[in-house]
Amino acid sequence: MEKRNWLITGVSTGLGRAFGQAALAAGHTVVGTVRSEKDLRAFEELKPGHAHGRLLDVTDGDAVPRVVTEVEEGVGPLDVVIANAGFGLEGTFEETPLAEVRRQFEVNVFGAMATLQAALPHMRRRRRGHLMAVTSMGGLMAVPGMSAYCGSKFALEGVLEALGKEVAQFGIHVTAIEPGSFRTDWAGRSMTRAARTIADYDELFAPLRAARQRASGNQLGNPAKAGEAVVHIASVERPPAHLLLGSDALRLVTAARTAVDEDIRAWESLSRTTDFAEGAQL
Repeated sequence: MEKRNWLITGVSTGLGRAFGQAALAAGHTVVGTVRSEKDLRAFEELKPGHAHGRLLDVTDGDAVPRVVTEVEEGVGPLDVVIANAGFGLEGTFEETPLAEVRRQFEVNVFGAMATLQAALPHMRRRRRGHLMAVTSMGGLMAVPGMSAYCGSKFALEGVLEALGKEVAQFGIHVTAIEPGSFRTDWAGRSMTRAARTIADYDELFAPLRAARQRASGNQLGNPAKAGEAVVHIASVERPPAHLLLGSDALRLVTAARTAVDEDIRAWESLSRTTDFAEGAQL
């Protein structure tokens, strides 16, 4: 396997750490971004000389391109970039303050976009590279009580799909990584939870929140195996535009897409009534 230079945001814990460990185990050089000096040292200790930590807040629009440029010049040309940094925001739509929704999008969408935008000019000049971002199975299906999170991941899915079509001409691949539930602290310490204020939602939402908290630490997905899967697709000639990780993601996304297809078929005749008699087809 060709040894490559990777950049992964958010490697202190969770899937970001698993991706970094898998890439290092495969012999690659990995630059991982973290938010504290303690986490930086811990990451670099994974494989001295091959694991390089950088302090970065992905919502800092000035810092992101500066760090990427410094890595390109100081570590080497980036071959693989994974915009992984993000967090979960749980709460019903009506109960979630818009300020919290904006913060969700600032990290999950704009932070990822800033990372990919900063790396893209370097890859475009070289006419090669692989851009990835971690969305979620919640970017292709939605569940009650996660409207802000799913909204951010649906948005990122659209960005990645359009981006992939723009940069394919330059030999650059784009992959959306769509994990199911993995045994990380995503649903525990790392999750932000909007305050409950409306009793009308108790019957629907209280059991969902309780079930998610009970399952935290016992999820189906194995982060180490997710890391191996991502390292594998980075090595193939034609990597996928979408990579679902986990059998739960396969089951739930398939069901959600089937429901969309059924709506399209059921209302196809009405959809056609809104055309002019003559017009330009896209």
